[in-house]
Amino acid sequence: MNGVKVFVDTNVLVYAYEASAGSKHDVAKNLMIELWNKGGALLSIQVLQEFYVSVTRKISHPISPASAKEIVKDLLTWDVVVMDGPSVLKATELEQDDHISFWDALIVAAAQKAGATEILSEDFTHGRDFAGVTIRDPFPPTPRA
Repeated sequence: MNGVKVFVDTNVLVYAYEASAGSKHDVAKNLMIELWNKGGALLSIQVLQEFYVSVTRKISHPISPASAKEIVKDLLTWDVVVMDGPSVLKATELEQDDHISFWDALIVAAAQKAGATEILSEDFTHGRDFAGVTIRDPFPPTPRA
């Protein structure tokens, strides 16, 4: 990612470990490899929590809690944003001003706090900018026939 700080949303992490996600799995897995190799990956405690619950309970072939714990332990070597009171207040402002859900606002606030220039996520509009943090949806829609 060439010195760029990239915030990774939960859906990218989940797809990287959900083989049944088809092309999204392939894209997410390749992104993860790239992030491990080049560095600059950021995530938050919220993302780690959501990831653990999703891969142990919500995907079609859940991962064992012990395996998920090991993945989380590996992800903790990335830069992890811990939200504080002012960050939560920032998220409430983002929710109101930008008309996004509070949980998405927490993601944006965490990315901003960490100095990210990009958020990898399919949960926002591709290309949307939040005060210098741009959304990149790594899973472009498949063209219809």
